[in-house]
Amino acid sequence: MRNLKKKRRIQIIITAAVALTLSTALIGYAMRDGINFFRSPSQIIASPPSENEVFRLGGVVEAGSIRRGQGETVSFRVTDHCQSIEVRFAGILPDLFAENEGTVGTGRLVNGVFEAHEILAKHDETYMPTEVAAALEEAGHQVLAGGACDDPDAVIPVNAAAGY
Repeated sequence: MRNLKKKRRIQIIITAAVALTLSTALIGYAMRDGINFFRSPSQIIASPPSENEVFRLGGVVEAGSIRRGQGETVSFRVTDHCQSIEVRFAGILPDLFAENEGTVGTGRLVNGVFEAHEILAKHDETYMPTEVAAALEEAGHQVLAGGACDDPDAVIPVNAAAGY
């Protein structure tokens, strides 16, 4: 009788361990496409992703760069005040999307152009996504410390740009 309880306990422990391992593997597999990492234009230029990789691009919409195409197609540039990336989006932009405002896009980099399938804009005059603010701050520090930009005079201090 005691031997039977011991075998049953071992079977339960092994079954629980297998179930836990399997569920962890399934969760990881399900999330592989759902995890999008944020990148600034400087990071993308320094280390370009593959054309199949979906990721998030964040920064500020460069002044004077918004060009409307036919239909709902819009092109603009996103900058971190150090580097900038051309963005192409076919869809309806958020109401608060504007030049010199923070934005985050989800999409792919194809032939040097970020083709977005989703664009997010800040939701009020004081909001900026934490990731965008951190990347801008980091770019600002890089310029001051090591001259990461070709033209340091063109860099706008982070806190002075559009009120943030």
